[in-house]
Amino acid sequence: MSIELKQVTKKYGKEYALDHVSLSLTPGKIYGLLGPNGSGKSTFLKIISGLVFPDRGEILVEDQAVSRRISERVAYSTELDMLYEPFKVNDMLSFYQTQFQDFDRQKANELLNLMKLDGNKKIKKLSKGNRGRLKLVLAISRDAPFLLLDEPFSGLDPMVRESIAKILISHIDLEKQTVLIATHEIDEIELLLDEVIVIANGKIAARENVERVREEEDLCVKDWLKEIFQNKGE
Repeated sequence: MSIELKQVTKKYGKEYALDHVSLSLTPGKIYGLLGPNGSGKSTFLKIISGLVFPDRGEILVEDQAVSRRISERVAYSTELDMLYEPFKVNDMLSFYQTQFQDFDRQKANELLNLMKLDGNKKIKKLSKGNRGRLKLVLAISRDAPFLLLDEPFSGLDPMVRESIAKILISHIDLEKQTVLIATHEIDEIELLLDEVIVIANGKIAARENVERVREEEDLCVKDWLKEIFQNKGE
């Protein structure tokens, strides 16, 4: 259940969002996708999820070319707020249950309690932070082989981010799932990650095993990332 990108290129106008990117993601790992705003992280996730198609190159998921039907195997929590305002929280869960055969309603109900979300509350009355929690619940409650999370901790304070990171790791089955998290909030998730991939100006700037960074370079991922961009003069 691997993901492979071969010379993937995507442009918006004259700007490269992804510039001849080639890499593979192996099953059963949690990857951190790091980089500044506009570096190409969101486009990377959208291409894997089948929401955006590349101008050139090839994306293979489980050795099959990506198509619109890839959503059956990829649970994707976008950075955009795509919740239905008139719905109650429980209505949103019911909607996902009708859309995705792998949606686990029992797991979703458990996550609602852990995230301290009221199932009977209207979505339009949720705070930004609680809307973010609900988006996570919807994605994590699917038993899809691939879980893609785009800025899952946006709008949450540090203490809340840490507790939600713990909930996240306890509800992922790494024997069955591969996880890719695009984020700026490195501190709270560093201990969750197996590998980090750094993207800048649409290119892969670095890729490293997190344990090696900590043990051999004696750096936390945040400081390692700073060194990467300092060496590149960014």
